[in-house]
Amino acid sequence: MFSTMKMSSVAQDPPIARFLFSDRRMAWLWTIVRLYLGYTWLDAAMHKVSNPAWVESGLALKGFWERAIIVDPKPVVAFDWYRSFLQFLLEGGHYIWFAKLVAYGELLIGVSLILGAFVGMSAFFAALMNWNFLMAGTVSTNPVLLLLAIVLILAWKTAGWWGLDRILLPGLGTPWQHGVALQRVRSVG
Repeated sequence: MFSTMKMSSVAQDPPIARFLFSDRRMAWLWTIVRLYLGYTWLDAAMHKVSNPAWVESGLALKGFWERAIIVDPKPVVAFDWYRSFLQFLLEGGHYIWFAKLVAYGELLIGVSLILGAFVGMSAFFAALMNWNFLMAGTVSTNPVLLLLAIVLILAWKTAGWWGLDRILLPGLGTPWQHGVALQRVRSVG
């Protein structure tokens, strides 16, 4: 039986995965998810970018990290290596610039997702931030937001179809295939 089967060098996605994550007919679903996730990030960012404790002194993030590294009576951060990482950032005063990175990073993620620009990349950074919030012991809505970001990463080809990605991706392309604009630049140079 196995000797008669031809093995393709490329594994094919199951039909349901192709339909969910690559078929433009599902763009409506991913647009809803993208807009919800984008609004959530934008809302969180607006509270931070208008707060001097985030964008000037970084004291809001400092307090968050200080609470996260407390070990007594029970550690908030489950992994010693992550607690050590936060301790290192605290001791180095990195909360001052890192708080700005968090606040404006959330803003960029929210705007990008709402506009449908570079959805896969924006969803990746959203997932990375949710993962870090979870690692620091903050559950809240982070598990749901992380899951939504992961499905948007999987649906990157169609999640921005009703957004700027419909123009950006064919124009700029992907790392493995140059778009129309980059092909023109290469042919001129």
